[in-house]
Order: sequence, then C-alpha cells, then structure tokens
Amino acid sequence: MKIEDVIISRKKPIYPVGVGLAKYLKMYQREAKLPISYFDLLNFQETVPVIDKFGNDTYWETPLYPPYIQDQLYDGLKIIYANLKASGNTRIVQHKIIDRIEYCAFGNTRPFRIRIINRLNDVYDYFYVKQADASRIYGLELEEILSPNQVNYIYDFETLVEEHIVGIPGDIFSKSRMNNADYNQTRIAKEFVKFNERCSIALLGDMRAYNFVMQITPDFDDFQFRIRAIDFDQQFYEGNPKVYMPQFFKECFPYVKLCMEHLNDKTVLQYQQEERSSIVHRVRSERHRIKDLRDASIGQELSTAENIRKLREGYAEMYKIDQYYRCKTMTDIVELNVKNVIRSVKI
Repeated sequence: MKIEDVIISRKKPIYPVGVGLAKYLKMYQREAKLPISYFDLLNFQETVPVIDKFGNDTYWETPLYPPYIQDQLYDGLKIIYANLKASGNTRIVQHKIIDRIEYCAFGNTRPFRIRIINRLNDVYDYFYVKQADASRIYGLELEEILSPNQVNYIYDFETLVEEHIVGIPGDIFSKSRMNNADYNQTRIAKEFVKFNERCSIALLGDMRAYNFVMQITPDFDDFQFRIRAIDFDQQFYEGNPKVYMPQFFKECFPYVKLCMEHLNDKTVLQYQQEERSSIVHRVRSERHRIKDLRDASIGQELSTAENIRKLREGYAEMYKIDQYYRCKTMTDIVELNVKNVIRSVKI
C-alpha cells in the first residue's frame, strides 16, 4: 500500500435529481412526502458555534429560530423521523422531543443534524436533513447494493433525510483506540484493505479518516471490525483515480502503516479477492436493482466531461484495460469495474 497527499481542490456542485432517478427512488420506496423541506430549516436568524467537551470547534453551529418557526420545525421533524424509522407511523414519536438542531456549513450538502430524545427514558438518536444531491444518492444506493452495509434514507424533491450511522470516527479511532491491547491489529488491517477495495470499485471518493467510522462488535473470542463510510458527497465526481482509494490520503496513514506492519502482499491479495467475491454474490442477488439504477443514470448529470475523461484514462492505465476508454459516463466506469470484478473471481 502507498500513501501520498491527495488534494481535492474544491467542493463538488449539487446535482439535482433527474426524472429517471426520481422514478427509481419511488420504485424502491425511498420517496416520502415530508411536512418540511431542507430549505425550511435555513430560516434561522443567527447561529452559535458548537464546542466539544474539550473546548474545540466542531465545525457545527446551533441555528436560532424565531419561536413560531421553531415550533413548526420541531413538529415537522418528528414526523420526518417517523417516516424514516417506521414508515410514517407517528405513534413512535408520541413521547419524543426534538432536543436540538445543528447546522454544518462546511459540508457539500450543508447538512442539519437533528437530535431527538425519548422523554420517558432519555434515550436519544440522531438523523440528518440535507439538500438532495443526485451523485450522493447514487453513492447511498451503491453502498446498499455493493457493500455489506444497509443504508436508510428518504427523499422528497430537494430534501434528503439520512439515518445516523453509528461508529467511532476513523480519525479518533486511529489516535486513541487502535492500539488497544485487546484488539487484533491484523483484523483492523484486513478490514481497511477490504474497505479500500470497495471504495475503488464503487468510486466512492474522499474517504479520509474522518469520513468513515469504525464499528466494533465483540465476538465470543475476539473483536470484529467493520469500516463504514458516512460521507457520500464525493461519489464518482473527481477525475483522479487515487481519490477513490483511501490508502492515498495522508489522514489514513495510521491504517496504511498498520497494513504494512501486519500484512504481506499475499494476504493483501487474499483479502482483496475475498471482498471481490462478496461483491459478486451481492451483484448476482441484486442484478435487477443494479440494472434499474443503471437505467436511472441515463441523462443524469453527475460530473464534468473533463473529470470523466481523466478518470477513464486513469483506470485504463492503472488496470491496462482499454475498455475504459469507451466509457462515456461515471456510471459506465462503475459498471465496467463491477464486470471486471466478476471476470476476476472464479466461483
């Protein structure tokens, strides 16, 4: 594995959801009629910075709303939560209250993070309200289809609502948890290799350590690890192939270092093949959904012509496969990646 400082020069533009993708989302029950929109949440007057328990700026802000707007928003957000968690059954929010709303102007989709609490037992949950972005939605769908993870989200015109993904942020894990004596370092390295492989195939970019989380599950004799992406803003937009490989980001160096210390070329290849085999099984079981998602991309703008050209040339050179030169869209490149995976795995 290699590492270098891969730079993403500017924020990706928001791409509106096209007719084909909207039809796909309705077909697969990702669409819901929501009482408030993302843009309703922008009606705040000012914000207050959110500081963590150590006194550091979190890059989140607390928006301040007039009381009459706040009451409407809180009622609407509880209904949105019911749509996200229980197909609209509002009985689940009878004893819940909106504890706070936080806003991040730093992210591409400028998300709102909502904390909702059960007032009977103080158990809380989070969900996110974002501006709908077509390429981000494709990233969520590819995560659902190609990865071992399930994603829960709903869409309504210009609004995207996402379930909170639980886990320890990758940068925090590498700094304070990775060297835990109870953790098998080889298992962590193995998971990073598999995660790197999934991102490269699905063209999920910008997986710096703070854009994924580590999930830890105690097993009967050890701990199991899984890395999950939490940021899909850079789904197949950039033209540099290295953007889609977490190993090339300096923020991921602790994971790369772990792989170099505990794995050799043969074991890296073995884990890559294991992940490719798992992807083939998922593709075969979800082949109709993949076809529908591919059809939904026709006519949908997802990147620039220059980025598409650079990426297909980069992949053609990297894998020595001339078929990449014939790819006309980002989804063509993903499709060819998946076909190459199928060809490379003998099942």
